[in-house]
Amino acid sequence: MQPLPTEIVMLALGVVLLLLQLFLQSISSTVEMGGDYKAGPRDDARLLRGIFAGRADRAFRNLLETFPMFAALALALVVTGRNGGLGALGAQVWVVTRMLYVPLYFIQIPFARSLVWFVSIFALVAMLVRLFQ
Repeated sequence: MQPLPTEIVMLALGVVLLLLQLFLQSISSTVEMGGDYKAGPRDDARLLRGIFAGRADRAFRNLLETFPMFAALALALVVTGRNGGLGALGAQVWVVTRMLYVPLYFIQIPFARSLVWFVSIFALVAMLVRLFQ
C-alpha cells in the first residue's frame, strides 16, 4: 500500500479541524442561547452576545472562508500529479496556521491572529503556484 500524498493527509487533518471548530461553535452557542432555542426552528434570529461563543462562531466562519480553496488546491495538486514540494509545504503550513488561529482568537494576542491568518493565505498562494509550475 502506497503512502498517501501529504496534501491528502493535510486535507484529512483540515476536515478534523473543521469538525472540531464546528463542535466548539455549536456547543458554545447552545450553552449561550439554550437547547430549546437551538433545537427549535430559530425563527426569531438571535445574536451571540457572549465573548466565548462569539469568538468560536467568528473563528469557525473564518475557517469556512478559506477551507474550500484549500480543499480544491489539495485535490488539484494530487489529481494533476503536482503534489509534493511547495504544494505539500503550503498544505502543511495552512493546517498548522489554521490550528494556531483558534487559540490565538481566544487569548487575544494583538496582531498575532492576523499574522497567522496572513501566513495561511500565503500558504494557499504557495499551493496555487505549485499547481501551475
